[in-house]
Amino acid sequence: MDIAGEITGVKYKIYVNDDLKQVDFENFDINDVPATCLLTNKKTTLAISKWVSPKRTRSYPFERVYNSLTTSKKVTVIPIIKDEGARGDRDFIQWDTVLLMSLLDVFVIFAYYDKAEINPRNKLKITNQQFNNDYVVGKIKEIEAYYSSALHWNLNELNVNFHNIINKAKTAYKQIEKNTKVPLHNFVGIDNFKKRIGQDVELFMEFSRGKAKKAQAREFVTQQPKESLSTLSKAKITITNYLGGKYFFTVDEIEISKDIIYLTEGKHSKRAILPSKGDIKDGLLKMILYSNLENVSANKRRIKSVAVLSLTSSKLKGSIDSMCNKADISSFFIKNKFTNSQIRFVNEIFEEANKNKFILSIAYSK
Repeated sequence: MDIAGEITGVKYKIYVNDDLKQVDFENFDINDVPATCLLTNKKTTLAISKWVSPKRTRSYPFERVYNSLTTSKKVTVIPIIKDEGARGDRDFIQWDTVLLMSLLDVFVIFAYYDKAEINPRNKLKITNQQFNNDYVVGKIKEIEAYYSSALHWNLNELNVNFHNIINKAKTAYKQIEKNTKVPLHNFVGIDNFKKRIGQDVELFMEFSRGKAKKAQAREFVTQQPKESLSTLSKAKITITNYLGGKYFFTVDEIEISKDIIYLTEGKHSKRAILPSKGDIKDGLLKMILYSNLENVSANKRRIKSVAVLSLTSSKLKGSIDSMCNKADISSFFIKNKFTNSQIRFVNEIFEEANKNKFILSIAYSK
């Protein structure tokens, strides 16, 4: 089933973000700070998150961004290219990642790696890649003094600075290859990436959308180990936003009841009573999108939608959801021997679900 929807604006209240460590600007190094932190000086406070790859399916970057969303000015640092060696992966930044960050009002710094080490487990790959910190710090200072929207900044960086940063990344990787003597992917690939984008953001958009559609098609036929849902009835969903961007996702499970389609994002754990916080927050960022959908259609037929975050575990007994009464929820906690911290965490997610009108389901599953 093909599902489509629109996002004309984002309204969402966050309850389970982490308390972020504060880092003083004078001691800031993007490579040493936590995945998400608060960068402070006498004038401003910025929330800074960083990605370890431009590919959004690696290392849960959505969790990192989610933890920054309660701060008024949010910045995320994304490597424009990551090459792990000729025997490893090479990923490029995607247009829809930029638009998703813009939709969430997050400033993007397109960064590049200029240091790396030989992977001790595979001498034909590199690891421990380090951002050029001076470049990142320079861009943070520009954002501090920037008073237009994150959307305006992100599009301006693409139009004005994109080729420059690609060139910096290519030069840096040539030096990394020379220093480590680890063969990297053919640099013609970077030249082709630059050439196919050209000077026109529209070309970047179309190039990235083609790759995103292919990834969506692959995911549609693949069950991930962290999904354990009752029907496994996946569906493709394409979201269009007011910026003109299209996001290509795969919904883990759908259920249609009368005139409502339930869009479920599933997170599963076999060994723990709950999925990890990283998994859950990755799911919550999807809830930001799915709970703000309008003009939803399924196979071109208009239908109402409800977002569902399903947390399952083979260690659980029974089930509850955010629409249950307090007595049933308390009984579920006792039956499954939830700790006080787990109870607080789940109650916060319940509050987030009720406030933002999506359903949180917690249940046993193999």
